Amino acid sequence: KSSPFCSQHTDTMGRVIRGCRKGKGSVFRSHTHTRKGEAKHRTADYAERHGYIKGVVTDIIHDPGRGAPLAKVTFRNTRRFAHQKELFVAAEGTYTGQFIYAGKKAQLIVGNIMPVSAMPEGTIICNVESKLGDRGTLAKASGEYCILISHNLETGFSRIKLPSGAKKTIPSGCRATVGQISGGGRCDKPLLKAGTAYHKYRVKRNSWPKVRGVAMNPVEHPHGGGNHQHIGHSSTVRGDAPAGKKVGLIAARRTGRLRGVAGILAAKAKEGGKD
Repeated sequence: KSSPFCSQHTDTMGRVIRGCRKGKGSVFRSHTHTRKGEAKHRTADYAERHGYIKGVVTDIIHDPGRGAPLAKVTFRNTRRFAHQKELFVAAEGTYTGQFIYAGKKAQLIVGNIMPVSAMPEGTIICNVESKLGDRGTLAKASGEYCILISHNLETGFSRIKLPSGAKKTIPSGCRATVGQISGGGRCDKPLLKAGTAYHKYRVKRNSWPKVRGVAMNPVEHPHGGGNHQHIGHSSTVRGDAPAGKKVGLIAARRTGRLRGVAGILAAKAKEGGKD
């Protein structure tokens, strides 16, 4: 009788698939050593909560791995005789030497940072806080923005439309930058050649090139093998599948083309997201 640890049993196992390997980190970790720093709002203080504080844009820089430029903004330190340097994701139209005003009583001008409660409905905003004091997490990619839909004065919450088209409710005290993130239309220009794609992903992470599952052998991927490049079974897979099988359309609620009324509604939602 053979041992469960002998080669006869281990040979029947498949390779560890790419999705499994990515979870471990290793060579798939993000390339962050060249990044310029975290792009966040100022830490909320008394000056911002009750008035405003003025800063000046000293430089606009490129951040490797990020599509949008960053703005270096210098404020006066509110506690001691010193400068406080911050790094913001630059809003469209930001220039060096521009004054940035951050606070409840700042004016509604592109680039200024204000709580959502101080803005009228319909305002275009970016770098939005999803929780009070988290210093900005929503709509930070190039060309992205949120639209302020409504305020609920009774509950103290505001409703915004995200770049995806989804609606989200956030506390009205959350801060946001007026305007949209600069660098819009970046994806309109085609990469054209493999060398461009190589340099794009080199500063991001090890995610390119991607070998298709159907181009692999059966030992390497559930979609591999066969005399023609085809999956051979449904690409949907259950949500509790083991890691080596969990590829394709994972726990899909539905698949296929949207037809009829559902298709019309989806098309309208997509157009609304683009606008």
